Amino acid sequence: MTTTDQTRLSEALAAIEAAQTIDAIEAQRVAALGKSGWVSLALKTLGAMSPEERQVEGPRIQAMRASVADAIEAKKAALESAALDARLASEVIDLTLPAPEWPRGSIHPVSQVMDELAEIFADMGFSVASGPEIEDDWHNFTALNMPESHPARAMHDTFYFPDQGPEVAGSPTKMVLRTHTSPVQIRSMVQQGAPLRVIAPGRVYRSDSDATHTPMFHQVEGLVIDEGIHLGHLKWTLETFLKAFFERDDIVLRLRPSYFPFTEPSVEVDVGWEDVGGRRVLGGDGDAPGHGWMELLGSGMVNRRVLEFAGLDPDRWQGFAFGVGVDRLAMLKYGMDDLRAFFDGDGRWLAHYGFDPLDVPTLSAGVGAKA
Repeated sequence: MTTTDQTRLSEALAAIEAAQTIDAIEAQRVAALGKSGWVSLALKTLGAMSPEERQVEGPRIQAMRASVADAIEAKKAALESAALDARLASEVIDLTLPAPEWPRGSIHPVSQVMDELAEIFADMGFSVASGPEIEDDWHNFTALNMPESHPARAMHDTFYFPDQGPEVAGSPTKMVLRTHTSPVQIRSMVQQGAPLRVIAPGRVYRSDSDATHTPMFHQVEGLVIDEGIHLGHLKWTLETFLKAFFERDDIVLRLRPSYFPFTEPSVEVDVGWEDVGGRRVLGGDGDAPGHGWMELLGSGMVNRRVLEFAGLDPDRWQGFAFGVGVDRLAMLKYGMDDLRAFFDGDGRWLAHYGFDPLDVPTLSAGVGAKA
């Protein structure tokens, strides 16, 4: 190795060892091993040498190249390791701090209210029953004392399917999107008999749409069948339910005579309310100053013909039934003013009115997750 090459190699190795940054290391690599680096230029001289000279100079120049490359790699690894150690020392994670909140889903108010209803009625001995949303004409209308051409069917304008369904009571029947969850009551009586105590929550469909009506909405109906049942049992059940749901002891009910084909006698249930900051809040006597009455749900004693359709003896078994919109209950309890917003799929609305998935309603912890 010539004195000049020895000097260049020693200087290069010293500069590499003294480098304090990755950029400085890169500069030394370019100066020695780059396209115009001194080692690269030395390698290019081999082409003009004789075979004997190449046998001597080739290994020498390759040795210089290897020495520089090894020194660069070692120093680069050392600098990267030192940088990592410094970063780890400066970026200390405090494991005692609470974890940052991440976006997560929320419980829809309808689902929340469904859970609340199930908890409240379970405490009163009711079980939850379900049935098909595509229902046959017999279960949806006829078995509920609404035969074909009955004027009460006009209140249940719904969506019919063009094809005939399976035979019911010996003849084919039309299929519809159910207009209420009352068909579940018929199915429960047929399958389970009496005594019976069930609620039937679920989606229902009617051809209607405005601020307080939508083509698809949610309903919960209740049914009690037993011996000696009367309207007093119905009123107590509804009072107990509404007091628990709205979490107020001053719920006052007013029962008005009405008409439903599947109950006789039938009653509309009004609930007293008061004006609180321009908002109707349920509670108090509706006849008191500053108060009023709000129609909330329909109910009555199960019609004898409905019991007969379900295969029960109306001279032995009596019962009551009631129905209320789940969406309407949510609007009244949680201050929502437009039913259509329940089905818009607006994430901002749900972020405002939605419920934390961990806030599962229970009677022991309270059924209301929001004030």
